[in-house]
Amino acid sequence: MRIVIAEDAVMLRDGLRMLLTARGHDVVAAVGDGEALREAVAEHAPDVAVVDVRMPPSHTDEGLRAAIRIRRDHPGVGVLVFSQYVETRYAAQLLAEGAHGVGYLLKERVADVADFLAALDRIADGETVLDPEVVTQIMGASRRVETLATLSSRERDVLALMAEGRSNSAIASALFLSYGSVEKHVSQIFAKLGLPPSDHDHRRVLAVLRHLQA
Repeated sequence: MRIVIAEDAVMLRDGLRMLLTARGHDVVAAVGDGEALREAVAEHAPDVAVVDVRMPPSHTDEGLRAAIRIRRDHPGVGVLVFSQYVETRYAAQLLAEGAHGVGYLLKERVADVADFLAALDRIADGETVLDPEVVTQIMGASRRVETLATLSSRERDVLALMAEGRSNSAIASALFLSYGSVEKHVSQIFAKLGLPPSDHDHRRVLAVLRHLQA
């Protein structure tokens, strides 16, 4: 099959290219950033693009966002996200665009070259290949979003200010509320997020983490 590789780590990129070439595949391009990936796919129309999540310039989620663009602009191109990281928001969006011909595997969990090559074949044939850990994390993120949806508009405002590191007094001033009202909203947030009082956990930090993860 014709394959494009997008991986910013030069050694891994060259290693993948040599591996796939040795198995008879045609690596039509091997690039190191999301923009070059989109250009390579547009130019070569590969069967599958193998994409890392974190690439330049910010090394956060450029690869996954490029993969979503590719699926929209070139729906016939299969995409295998091959990374150390699970980026749940964009992973769910990638699958929402159409799960046929899509895969997401974690580098450290692929123990056999044959399994990796088989995943490429399946994706090229239009199948979906997902690491179980990816599925678990996407489902967990979805549940966190559903839980946050139970918060009222005012409670979400309070939680957003908590995430900025504001104290209850600062939140009261920013939202033109009394200190007591803010305390009640914070208590409701803890209750709805299932965060009971504990001597071992900081509920305010845990609530903010839920907010950020969602």
